[in-house]
Amino acid sequence: MAYDNALVAGKLRRWEKYLDDYRLPAWNEIPDFGLYMEQVTVLLKQYLDYLPPELKEEQFITAATINNYVRTKVMPRPVEKRYYRVHIAYLIIILTLKQSLFISLIQKIIPMESTPQEVEKLYTAYVERHRQAAIFFMDQMRIIAGPILGHSERAEFSTENPEELIAMCAITSAFARLTSEKLLLLEGKDLSNGGSVAQRGVRHTEE
Repeated sequence: MAYDNALVAGKLRRWEKYLDDYRLPAWNEIPDFGLYMEQVTVLLKQYLDYLPPELKEEQFITAATINNYVRTKVMPRPVEKRYYRVHIAYLIIILTLKQSLFISLIQKIIPMESTPQEVEKLYTAYVERHRQAAIFFMDQMRIIAGPILGHSERAEFSTENPEELIAMCAITSAFARLTSEKLLLLEGKDLSNGGSVAQRGVRHTEE
């Protein structure tokens, strides 16, 4: 692979500026007067407009995808073909997590049987965590990509070129996904039915 370091540095700085300004909509900012499917897809594309143009061609927000979430009971059914605030909140959480978690695990974060009050509480907390994660991510990127960005202070694990940065981001993403999955699968378990295998002395391999 061949990359222009100056071009990559410029992209990282623009991405940092974008994430600094980006916010998921607050609960009260989401329309609650009932939207039809076409209106929902347009709205979600506005809310989640952070994919690179080359990847937007994949159209990850489609009527077919939303219909499938309803059919498989990942989210509530629309009311007379109209989608309200609760539906859109479900979709925002699902669509922002689907690239890093299986749908079955996302259902643990926002269960289908949640009441509107529970969805509001879950969504509001999720928006705050999303913002915190963006800040944390960019703080880490400044450290990892320090040499590329021309920072004077360099961490021990900083990357010297874009190829190293891509590998570091991909590997970190994989570890983060695995950690999320492992923790989500601990729901309802304790040391007697699935806690620490090391403490139970069953086997030494991680599960």
